[in-house]
Amino acid sequence: MTKPGVSGADIATPNRTKEIIRKHNFTFKKSLGQNFLVDKNILDKIVAAANLDETKGALEIGPGIGALTERLAREAGRVTAVEIDNRLIPILHDVLADYGNVSVVHADVLKTDLHRLWEERFAGCTDVSVVANLPYYVTTPIIMKLLEDGLPLESIVVMVQKEVAERMAAKPGTKDYGTLSIAVQYYCEPELVCVVPSGAFIPAPNVDSAVIRLKRRSRPAVEVADEASFFRVVHASFAQRRKTLGNNLTALSGKDRKAELAEVLSGCGIQPERRGETLSLREFADLTEALGRAGMLD
Repeated sequence: MTKPGVSGADIATPNRTKEIIRKHNFTFKKSLGQNFLVDKNILDKIVAAANLDETKGALEIGPGIGALTERLAREAGRVTAVEIDNRLIPILHDVLADYGNVSVVHADVLKTDLHRLWEERFAGCTDVSVVANLPYYVTTPIIMKLLEDGLPLESIVVMVQKEVAERMAAKPGTKDYGTLSIAVQYYCEPELVCVVPSGAFIPAPNVDSAVIRLKRRSRPAVEVADEASFFRVVHASFAQRRKTLGNNLTALSGKDRKAELAEVLSGCGIQPERRGETLSLREFADLTEALGRAGMLD
């Protein structure tokens, strides 16, 4: 795999971005959360965090007009960009024409067989990472699909809404800690790379963004007998954040077994008055096992 040599102005500048938009008469769709990055320094940080080289592959989701795609093509051996907006496909083919290691796929990533895409696009790559500026309105579904599909990923390096990045990296006992924190940290080690001001985009979004790196763990953070049961307990524990575990988990145990539920919690060293955001992944794993033994997850 070799990287192509290409001359010309980078896409990720205000002038070049506006030129491409004018040339193709492109109009932004708010419904697709389209904001194009025009800050090369931020791109440098994203690409550096992905730790790419010519033996590796990169999957980009939502490439827009190709600013990040262009940079990935210069670092990775193979790049596949999945774009849902059919109006952007000819633009991407135009601006990326000189990069022979890039393929553009018109598809909705949430409806895409990613295992098949891996086989077709990344055969021979030593590692593959997802590197993307994700549309904010579908950030969580995309992240969860990437994690739950069991893909052979090295890492996920994405720009997301700052609040969402903070939730992914949040620790127990903080206001940001919740089901997304637990799901991400079960599969990955999160690391905040940088905060991105709204002025780094055209058009500027109403919120700040952040780049986060999720390094895939070789095995989940805690061992559980049944992942589905583990996440059932997690979701039930956060059903109503202001409620205690003793109250939230009655949805699993049934109200008639509330006293027994309190005993199960105490047996795990967890007071029923605690709330979900105070529990570590280890405590959730132990609680899931105990609830299963008590027949409360049937």
